[in-house]
Amino acid sequence: MNLHQFRFVQEAARRNLNLTEAAKALHTSQPGVSKAIIELEEELGIDIFARHGKRLKRITEPGQQVLRSIEIIMREVGNLKRIGDQYSAQDSGTLSIATTHTQARYVLPTPVARLREHYPKVTVSLHQATPAEVARMVIDEQADLGMATESLADYPELVTLPCYEWQHVLVMPHQHPLAQKERINLEDIAGEPLITYHPSFTGRGKIDSAMAARQLTPKIVLEAIDSDVIKTYVRLGLGIGIVAEMAMRDDPLKDLAVRPVGHLFGESVARVAFKRGAYMRNFVYKFAELLSDRLSRDLIARAMVGHVADYEL
Repeated sequence: MNLHQFRFVQEAARRNLNLTEAAKALHTSQPGVSKAIIELEEELGIDIFARHGKRLKRITEPGQQVLRSIEIIMREVGNLKRIGDQYSAQDSGTLSIATTHTQARYVLPTPVARLREHYPKVTVSLHQATPAEVARMVIDEQADLGMATESLADYPELVTLPCYEWQHVLVMPHQHPLAQKERINLEDIAGEPLITYHPSFTGRGKIDSAMAARQLTPKIVLEAIDSDVIKTYVRLGLGIGIVAEMAMRDDPLKDLAVRPVGHLFGESVARVAFKRGAYMRNFVYKFAELLSDRLSRDLIARAMVGHVADYEL
């Protein structure tokens, strides 16, 4: 058995048992992938996949165990490569971060700049994506770490640690009637045309849950993934907006009224995610520490091997 066979089996499972897609992802031929998998099955004496003709139909029960072992083996192979990278170039390399637009635009600039001060030879690669895509990039080791508010804690392959809490704010023109109210309620918001985040982004689930609990149906006229887009359409008079509070810090125009609505939607938690058991270079730990004073090298290292429970943080 060899690593090529392990990669082929792993990719076939990732591509929903489509060998053609697996071969494309691995830049090889479909017959070559099929042959390698069959050879591994013969060597192990089991069927990893159940077949109908030449097509893979499902992963067998022993195949599930084989895949778990392959996952561990391939992860450790990746760790060996990272160890080599770190000790051949202690202070250089690429820090790959998968994150949402809001985090990339409003949260990450300062810690990225500070990391560059500590590690001037490190290149930072930002990948903006949906929370689900952020999680998948970290799991597939396309990113060293991920950062988002939604979904990251739902993946058992990931270690996720809370980074900071934040709240939503309501934004509207200064002359809007709601800008004159001292305390805004859900009924006020539900009665207005509303501009806010797409359901998979930036704490949108908190907004939907709060409305549903009061049996209110908000009149959402536009959904976006970008806080600046939401603010633009509010300025055009399309409706009032709900954005993350950090999107209004240091807003240069100062032409929108900002009202806190944390009492309506509660706090959201931005989380940092790492692949469970992955080897991390020194500058990855340093960047996490720069993100939040909650995150330390020791805490992350203990969490990676299961010695820290989320409720302890």
